[in-house]
Amino acid sequence: MHSMYKECNPTPALSPKMLLFNEDLAKEINLHYLIENSNERLDILSGNKLIKDSKPIAFAYSGHQFGHFNPNLGDGRALLLGEILDQQGKLKDIQLKGSGRTPFSRRGDGKSALGPVLREYLISESMHILGIPTTRSLAAINTGEKVHRDEETYGGIMTRVASSHIRIGSFEYAYKNKDISVVKDLADYSISRHYPDTASLDNPYLAFFAAVCNEQASLVASWMTVGFIHGVMNTDNMAVSGETIDYGPCAFMDAYGPATVFSSIDVNGRYAYGNQPAILTWNLTRLAETLIPLVNKDKDESIKLLTEVLQLIKPVYTNYWLSLMRSKIGLSKEEQNDIELITNLLEIMEEEKADFTNSFRLLSKALIGDTQSIRKLFNNSRRFDGWMMVWQERISQEGVAEEKIASSMDKVNPMYIPRNHKVEEALEASVFDNDMKPFNKLYSVLQNPYHEIVGLESFAEPAPESNIPYRTFCGT
Repeated sequence: MHSMYKECNPTPALSPKMLLFNEDLAKEINLHYLIENSNERLDILSGNKLIKDSKPIAFAYSGHQFGHFNPNLGDGRALLLGEILDQQGKLKDIQLKGSGRTPFSRRGDGKSALGPVLREYLISESMHILGIPTTRSLAAINTGEKVHRDEETYGGIMTRVASSHIRIGSFEYAYKNKDISVVKDLADYSISRHYPDTASLDNPYLAFFAAVCNEQASLVASWMTVGFIHGVMNTDNMAVSGETIDYGPCAFMDAYGPATVFSSIDVNGRYAYGNQPAILTWNLTRLAETLIPLVNKDKDESIKLLTEVLQLIKPVYTNYWLSLMRSKIGLSKEEQNDIELITNLLEIMEEEKADFTNSFRLLSKALIGDTQSIRKLFNNSRRFDGWMMVWQERISQEGVAEEKIASSMDKVNPMYIPRNHKVEEALEASVFDNDMKPFNKLYSVLQNPYHEIVGLESFAEPAPESNIPYRTFCGT
């Protein structure tokens, strides 16, 4: 697979300063010596020193970006330092982001602004705590030098830990020259690393594809149930491991609305909140196209087999989503009308512009007597009151004490998410005022998202109303 990467060393940072270091993650991946030696930690994670025997590489990949194929992308500002076994014996990638030019940088400088580094650190670790598969953040560094974007700002380097950095776009790159041996090598490696159980099956490549589809369906269902909008679901930003990767213009929804878009570059709403499940299938179809030569020697038969798997994605996704949504409204038993009950609630939330996170969180309070808090979210709507009556009747069928159900709901409905205005406040203080205190406070709150704490009310409130729509930007 040598055609899939190029060796390249990071560009040394001028005067790096460690802003964040994730000791818990370092322990999980057996990097104890970096915990114990702060100088070594700073040198290695700023790109100023290579780990012994490390040969950093930048990956090549293609990608469909907003539906249009770009054959030549790749790690323009990221370098894989190496792989390490974690405490469970699983292989993890350790990658620097923002460490300088690579052979895939094209006209870019390969650097990253500090703001996007801190954003990814904060949100990826928040996603992890919420139980959503994700790449992790090991460190964030201020490089001490300025980078030029729309304005001059400080540069940053992030250390990312992932199960791997193999993307749907990696398969597209392997396939674009129709060299099937490269696709086969990449598929074999992906199977051995992520889905070893499929290797011994009658059709391992079809089973591999089905496994990727399953993991991706589960992932997107989990995004939808916390109101997360990835913002740029290009095929080069979707990992075959099923982890959330590439936190560029991502954001969390306040008021529920399927058409919600925050990304400044998504002018047509392709990656709007409500479109994410459909894009899931679209992206996986692109992966299927690269596997046609491997699944069966007869092209038509191969397409038939892959199509059968693709047709299962929507029902598989719906099952994952429905299971998660049931738990959010306190249901453990399965009834045929549950999907209608959930859909009706979402329709009322959209109509009333109710806050997504708080609507679900306050339902548990309603169950144990405080109905006023949630009714205020819905402007005391009669339609919502009608829904509550149907819901409470359904809850009574569970045969479980309401206090116990309320407690279970509070374990899956977060009190605190990365509210967009709070994220922006923290990033602004960190980048422009050299003040990490607001960031560290927000990070601390997000590490305990399910436990309501007196004094943290502002972290659970949506953004103040504004005539200016909230916009996020890619971190390149």
